[in-house]
Amino acid sequence: MTPSPTPATGQALPTVGAFVQRFSSTPRGARLARRLVLHQLDTWGVPHGSEASDTAAVLVAELAANAVTHGRVPGRDFEVTAEMLGRTLRIAVCDTRGELRPPAPGEPRPPTPPLAEAGRGMLLVEALADRWDVLDRVPVGKTVVAELDLPR
Repeated sequence: MTPSPTPATGQALPTVGAFVQRFSSTPRGARLARRLVLHQLDTWGVPHGSEASDTAAVLVAELAANAVTHGRVPGRDFEVTAEMLGRTLRIAVCDTRGELRPPAPGEPRPPTPPLAEAGRGMLLVEALADRWDVLDRVPVGKTVVAELDLPR
């Protein structure tokens, strides 16, 4: 497996471990994605209940929920990848719906009504991730990548 470049620097880091899994585009699939990624992190030495694990849980939950809610195409799954790249955790969620994209980092967002029940997921991703980006997925769809720098 070749190292993946980080969104911010484009430099490749050594891959310590990788987890890749497809899930059904359902709320149950999103919950399972979060649980399995957290289990994998625990095996990589990021223990359940640690700050890094809790932050990763929110990132996976929000990205998977967005894939299920906004990126769902009937009959198509979404894919979650978690990679340890040195001391960086990279979480990538791919779906097959490329025309509905969240605003990229730094792009203006449409205002969310104060009492709205949705529309804040990517704000959480932006606040919690050290870096994130929206990428095209070949042959179809999009990938939202979030990176988290882990403590030593």
